[in-house]
Amino acid sequence: MSGPATSPANALADATTMSAVIVTPSYSGDFERCRLLCESVDRFVTGHTRHVLLVAGHDVARFRALESERRIVIDERDLLPSWLHAVRDPVSLFRRHVWLSTRLAPLRGWHVQQLRRVAIAEKLEEEILVYCDSDVVFLKPFDCCTLARGDAVRLYRRDGALSAMHGTDHMNWSINAGFALGLPAGQASDHDYITTLIAWRRDAVLGMLARIEEKHRRHWVEAIAINRQFSECILYGRYVDEVLDGAGHFHDDRDLCRVYWSGPGLDEAGMRAFIDGMKPYQVAVGIQSFTGSNLDPLRALLG
Repeated sequence: MSGPATSPANALADATTMSAVIVTPSYSGDFERCRLLCESVDRFVTGHTRHVLLVAGHDVARFRALESERRIVIDERDLLPSWLHAVRDPVSLFRRHVWLSTRLAPLRGWHVQQLRRVAIAEKLEEEILVYCDSDVVFLKPFDCCTLARGDAVRLYRRDGALSAMHGTDHMNWSINAGFALGLPAGQASDHDYITTLIAWRRDAVLGMLARIEEKHRRHWVEAIAINRQFSECILYGRYVDEVLDGAGHFHDDRDLCRVYWSGPGLDEAGMRAFIDGMKPYQVAVGIQSFTGSNLDPLRALLG
């Protein structure tokens, strides 16, 4: 199987002196995919100080196997408030977990993964947080420093995209982001900020959390998760564009990662065709775990 071109897809512009860290939330069901991501990061990615894996307390021991000199595992119990507890979910016959508290309705894993991505900003020192899901595999050289132009950090944004997404939850996510940020009630942005490989400014995240707590007089986790339909990417995007007026950022609508969101599982031929369809600026692919795709061709690419 022939691999993609290996020429760097780093056409984002001027050099930066800002420090960057890669952040990946994961869980036990994605462990092997996360291992593959880690191998691809070690082979292809530069410009970062370290790679941080965010997992639930019950998954920490397993993920320790992926730690290295530049990769660490962080327990969500060191990130999220002590009043939020993970317990076995009887609805799933105790195969999955649910997060309980006296302050919120039960939260599911996808809720908590988003909250971890926000909370980590309070624990790290690097200026740029580069978020990468655990089902991503890098296939080309990528320098995290190219996510900044001088002191401005790339903000992924597709203008006017939400109104075209009929039958999705995106508009509710935008409305609820506005509520959390204390923006005019009921108003949504029509911009889409959701993609798989993104960068945030740490100082902007901290400012966002401070604003949320000031507006709601409660912990930011409560203010965000009180509405169970939320997106951390839309929350951050609306904060940057509507509160900061874009300060410290520049917009880009290119997906750096080509994602196979849904459909039948990809066999070797299907995986080859999907990879061959990468745009010149795309540096990674993401294959959603629920598609049941065979990852052996990707493993073969990594040698």
